[in-house]
Amino acid sequence: MDTRNFSPDGMTGSVAASVGQSAYQAHTASVAALIESKGGTWDGINAESVARMRLQNRFLTGIDIARFTAKTMRADMAAYDNDAGLYTQSLGAWHGFIAQQQMISVKKHFGTLKRRYIYLSGWMVAALRSEFGPLPDQSMHEKTSVPALISEIYTFLKQADARELGGLFRELDAARASANAAKIAEVQSKIDNFETHVVPIIADIDAGFGNAEATYLLAKKMIEAGACALQIENQVSDEKQCGHQDGKVTVPHEDFLAKVRALRYAFLELGVEDGIVVTRTDSLGAGLTKQIAVSHTPGDLGDQYNSFLDCEEIDPATARNGDVILNRDGKLLRPKRLASNLFQFRAGTGEDRCVLDSITSLQNGADLLWIETEKPHVEQIASMMDRVRAVVPNAKLAYNNSPSFNWTLNFRQQVYDAWKAEGQDVSAYDRAKLMSVDYDTTDLAKVADERIRTFQADAAKRSGIFHHLITLPTYHTAALSTDQLSKRYFGDQGMLGYVLNVQREEIRQGIACVKHQNMSGSDIGDDHKEYFAGEAALKAGGAHNTMNQFG
Repeated sequence: MDTRNFSPDGMTGSVAASVGQSAYQAHTASVAALIESKGGTWDGINAESVARMRLQNRFLTGIDIARFTAKTMRADMAAYDNDAGLYTQSLGAWHGFIAQQQMISVKKHFGTLKRRYIYLSGWMVAALRSEFGPLPDQSMHEKTSVPALISEIYTFLKQADARELGGLFRELDAARASANAAKIAEVQSKIDNFETHVVPIIADIDAGFGNAEATYLLAKKMIEAGACALQIENQVSDEKQCGHQDGKVTVPHEDFLAKVRALRYAFLELGVEDGIVVTRTDSLGAGLTKQIAVSHTPGDLGDQYNSFLDCEEIDPATARNGDVILNRDGKLLRPKRLASNLFQFRAGTGEDRCVLDSITSLQNGADLLWIETEKPHVEQIASMMDRVRAVVPNAKLAYNNSPSFNWTLNFRQQVYDAWKAEGQDVSAYDRAKLMSVDYDTTDLAKVADERIRTFQADAAKRSGIFHHLITLPTYHTAALSTDQLSKRYFGDQGMLGYVLNVQREEIRQGIACVKHQNMSGSDIGDDHKEYFAGEAALKAGGAHNTMNQFG
């Protein structure tokens, strides 16, 4: 049985299936024995109904979820080490309903949720979930909104389990009523081998929202909510910027590693020993640092960090009050300090710093890397990862397939540059205007689109990318779909603008949400009413429920 499927030993207590019994039957039998032991006082309780409720609520705490999903993710990482084609994917979600619909959709289309995760983006929390209103990605939102969203997502994913299992229970009852033994066996097998919608969440903890202690406290809240993987970046917490904005400021390695250790302590304290730490380096686009690293011996980690600083050689007699002076190879150097009191790195050192950051993180407890880049380019990523893997052979990346990239323009320009380097005639194309719709049907555009289509598979094999994620996809899909509905509904189409492009498509494509009462839990509630009140239950799903119009 797949680790994602129901196992009764993962429930309250251990239920060993008897010979000839399914796990579902064994679970029901154990509850029946419990009821019988109460001398008739619990005879109003139906054993099978209890078993069903338990199966519909497999995960009792966020820690249960974190442990389960961490094992899932560890197994996927091991599989990727053996076959780079087995990379994993996720889409960012900013609401539990969005995450739920993603997983329901994946299961409908592909039959399994294996290697599909959810990404929880700090950017979307800031933009969509803060009580201050929309905020930029600068760690100004309430830190508690992050664990709150993790908990919300898992509440919706657990409800997706309950809804699908509820449908299977109804199928089982119908098969029994018709005495269809083959159908009974088929449905019972589906129940016993049910694959949960509860998948790993990789959750963004930004730069930790403070010092290492603050990082640890927030990490505990996120793990308690169910997160099995925490992603932390090497920026200064109170100067944090979005990875695709300017003005990023990094911290010395020792400061960052203290927070990495804080995450690990949080996982271990809570008994999530398989918890995953994802360390993100923003050094490629970060030209500033707030601190000079402490260095005790030449060549140590602090010295390596400081070696990238943009310095000028000075005569000691010209030293100014407040200057920081470095001694490098017998020369006295003054790091260039900006009006902001920040120090700058030498231009062109970003890749070297990313490599050092990555190796250092892996050697100090990180499980996955994240290198934030300014464009999606397989060879750019590979050039850094080749150097990292020369030191840590099984190094793996989580990579941001960011909507901040203009994917169309980037890949058309990559094809243009490759063709030009090969000596092909590119005179029909204007490199600066390749985004134009005029090029959409050209050979160049077709080649570029094919490279976009295969980017994740190509990068997984060439660049060591274990996990591909899109940070903000559902932010953009919500805006796009709302724009299209508004244009049609408030325009000439009126109600047809909704019916033609939303409801009719839901029906035609089998979108479960067309039965929105069912999706919101109405049928689950009806089942409970029947358990509690029997024939006296006043249920909502009767003949006059308009959801019956959808079959």
